[in-house]
Amino acid sequence: MIEEVFADVKDRMNRAVESAKESFATVRTGRANPSLLQNVQVDYYGTPTPLSQLASVQNQDARSLLVTPYDKGAMKDIEQAIRDMPNLGANPSNDGSVIRLSLPELTTERRKEFVKIVKGKAEDARVAVRNVRRSGKDDLEALKSEVGEDEIARAEKELESVTKQFIEQIDEAAKRKEAELLEV
Repeated sequence: MIEEVFADVKDRMNRAVESAKESFATVRTGRANPSLLQNVQVDYYGTPTPLSQLASVQNQDARSLLVTPYDKGAMKDIEQAIRDMPNLGANPSNDGSVIRLSLPELTTERRKEFVKIVKGKAEDARVAVRNVRRSGKDDLEALKSEVGEDEIARAEKELESVTKQFIEQIDEAAKRKEAELLEV
């Protein structure tokens, strides 16, 4: 029973860490990367649709991306969705068949803003892990009548150490992203 609670808690914490890493990937560094457009939602015939379902995105070079829509009729909608995306700073241009995105050079101020964004995303991920810990603790408390209090106390200590490990993973990923952002 306690093992089932731990399996569930570890799975949910692992998903929180993976979500944080994916979220960090959407923060722009000095290099062009297709993952920058991962969260773009395009209003396609009145339905918000992920860009990845409407177009392919490739690196053209270190500072530009090439977006090739599968449906040329959605080109203006895709262009508008990219233009509306916060923290990108790129102005898309199209030639009738593809959309080109040239990413401007990051200034020191802009890099520092992106570091703040990464720190905020890391804190959100830590909160998610702590929420999972709290629900796991509640699940353990519910088992108190079935297993002894000593078992529950040991399990809670182990839960704390597991939580600490996952928070350290988030912190490490955030540090890597910050170093990548501040690298000139």
